[in-house]
Amino acid sequence: MIRVLFICHGNICRSTMAESVFTDMVDKLGVLSQFEIDSAATSREEIGNAPHYGTRAKLAQVGIPVVPHRARQMTQKDYEYYDYLIGMDSANIRNMKRIAGNAVNGEKIYKMLSFADYKNNQCLKEANDVADPWYTGDFEATYRDIVAGCEGRLEYLGYR
Repeated sequence: MIRVLFICHGNICRSTMAESVFTDMVDKLGVLSQFEIDSAATSREEIGNAPHYGTRAKLAQVGIPVVPHRARQMTQKDYEYYDYLIGMDSANIRNMKRIAGNAVNGEKIYKMLSFADYKNNQCLKEANDVADPWYTGDFEATYRDIVAGCEGRLEYLGYR
């Protein structure tokens, strides 16, 4: 079982989109039973809220079902439990390490776009941030980045 946790600031836009996109991808590959996929926030601001309407609308537009989810905050136990914790931007990464406990080395923590273009490079790279559509309103750009990161993630794991 490969356990993947996607993380953003509020757990209503980017991380829930990534959770739904990645779930859809592994389901279409017929390997969903090999994964446990979830998402979480670094903040407490949106706890209990459903995915953002912009995330739901973008996923509906491309025919990807939204995974039923309510925002929750990442915990130190999540760091212990999940194999891969994938943050959307540099601030998420910093806060994920703080939540995990500053004594941990962060070996399970990755930035989403580190996996983008893995197929061509066969290595992880320094990565840009996935723009937060809460501020930009651009759910299309966020979706493109998330697809690139998820496809690269599957390539990294040997599923593509």
